[in-house]
Amino acid sequence: AGLCPMPVLPLLLLFLPGLAAGPSGMLQPRESPSRERRELGGLWSFRADLSPGRDAGFAQRWYRRPLRQTGPVIDMPVPASFNDITQDPSLENYIGWVWYEKEVLLPLRWLQGDPAPRVVLRFGSAHYYSIVWVNGVQVVEHEGGHLPFEADISSVVQGSPGTLCRITLALNNTLTPHTLPPGSIQYMADKSRYPRNYFVQDTKFDFFNYAGIHRPVVLYTTPAAYIDDITVTTTSSDSVATVQYQVSVLGSTDYSLSLTLCDQEGKVVATGDGPVGELKVLNPNLWWPYLMHENPGYLYSLEVKMQAQVGEVLLEDVYTLPLGIRTVHVTSTQFLINGRPFYFHGVNKHEDADIRGKGLDWPLIVKDFNLLRWLGANSFRTSHYPYAEEIMDLCDAYGIVVIDESPGVGIKLPESFGNKSLQHHLAVMEELIRRDKNRPSVVMWSVANEPASELPPAAHYFKTLIAHTKALDPSRPVTFVTDVNYALDHGAPYVDVICVNSYFSWYHDPGHLEVIPFQLTAQFDNWYKTYQKPIIQSEYGADSVPGLHSDPPMMFTEEYQQALLRQYHSVLDKKRKEYVIGELIWNFADFMTNQGTTRVLGNKKGIFTRQRQPKAAAFVLRDRYWKIANESSCLPPVITSHSFYL
Repeated sequence: AGLCPMPVLPLLLLFLPGLAAGPSGMLQPRESPSRERRELGGLWSFRADLSPGRDAGFAQRWYRRPLRQTGPVIDMPVPASFNDITQDPSLENYIGWVWYEKEVLLPLRWLQGDPAPRVVLRFGSAHYYSIVWVNGVQVVEHEGGHLPFEADISSVVQGSPGTLCRITLALNNTLTPHTLPPGSIQYMADKSRYPRNYFVQDTKFDFFNYAGIHRPVVLYTTPAAYIDDITVTTTSSDSVATVQYQVSVLGSTDYSLSLTLCDQEGKVVATGDGPVGELKVLNPNLWWPYLMHENPGYLYSLEVKMQAQVGEVLLEDVYTLPLGIRTVHVTSTQFLINGRPFYFHGVNKHEDADIRGKGLDWPLIVKDFNLLRWLGANSFRTSHYPYAEEIMDLCDAYGIVVIDESPGVGIKLPESFGNKSLQHHLAVMEELIRRDKNRPSVVMWSVANEPASELPPAAHYFKTLIAHTKALDPSRPVTFVTDVNYALDHGAPYVDVICVNSYFSWYHDPGHLEVIPFQLTAQFDNWYKTYQKPIIQSEYGADSVPGLHSDPPMMFTEEYQQALLRQYHSVLDKKRKEYVIGELIWNFADFMTNQGTTRVLGNKKGIFTRQRQPKAAAFVLRDRYWKIANESSCLPPVITSHSFYL
């Protein structure tokens, strides 16, 4: 909430002209013989702009000198959300511009040479609109959270070796009908109830709108001529796999490329050269999901080496990409990985935890993956936004299958289906695919969650969005997650897999567990009869307060959550023999939401608490998932075609 003596929205969104993030590659920064990497985590200087128009930082040009010289600052940990760090309640729900700053000293070797190396500043994610200056010079703007952006800052820092490099970020968390996720500023005009110009941020999604620098900030170097992007796709048969590759180089047109593919023991299994080509791998070790093979998540290493002539100097760049060989196919009743039917028995998650909010937290990440494997979960959806690259790395390595979802959640207003929103959504999908296109764990793109797809404009919106996504990546199926009636959904004709959320006997007919078998069976039958496409139950569940018990089961007790799950499972056990290809519980763990009369310190639909302790439902799901895994672990291959849709 906020107070402002003037219309606030235009000033909250005072986006200044600058250098937009370009369409070049977005390789994850990795150290190599030619590249260095330095994380800038820790304490940053921080200030929320509490001026009436939230615009003092721009009017007074806070980026021109150290932030501490323009007024009071506090320490803010990075990565972390800023909302829960202090005891200041106004920061918990703050809307507007906040300012971060970090001063670092760069090694001289980064600033010297002929030609000198490139120095790149990269943010893993920041919510939601970012403007970045280095030593007072604007270097990049970026719209949207959850995805990385970067800037080549070489020309700014190489003129002053030995001096501190000052990085300033202005960050705005305001949501509009055209952002992802969308939102709106709601002004409270009743002067008898609210102060003058009182406003709140209104959203249509059920998780707390944390903001801040949520993922690592990194400085990394490359040679002046460098490997800019790598794209790989794989196909396989019983005895041979093909790795098709495309490599782009920037900084020189006079270059050569060599590629070496090694297995996990370091043995060379294939070599190639040139910017485009294919590698043949005999008797490949395929990338298999967890519990589908005794050695899941098998990754090769693809080393790409570039030699380029820049003037009189021969430069070399090396980048190593983890690579999994696997295929994905969809039929009218099955989802196939490497030719074998795959059943999604997994979870929906959130990047959410006490104190740090959505900030990257390695202990929490590792704990979550240990819980996933204990649970017998083979998959999750990145509800409702792309997750950190560090999380995706572990999915690749552990064999956890991912439905990779964009931040398209809460698309409810008619104006959010217009051309302005669509153009931004298309750009976000480009960024997401550019980041995650090479990941074997990612088997499907989800472009949205629970949009108002019953509205007529949704037909053009999703037809265009899904076609664009498939054009960017023809190798994976595309979906979005719906909670709209099968007969009214204008977007469903364009998806490859139907993903349905339903909360029978919770939001509908609350307390009446007996209606679940009838309603859930009808849901599945109606969707399949209409579209003849495989179906995933992409959300289902019930809130439970840990330690609250009742027999017979009553809503919000652990017994009710258990009983609801078992009712769903009885139907799923029948339909997974036909055309249902997966079930994803809502949710893996309790998470924070906006305050409301139906939320007691957040959403309690987790099978684990927010502190990752199991509720009774976790054991129900664990028994089920391990049973399903044991039933399906020895299925024979049924198809070897490389086309994902049959």
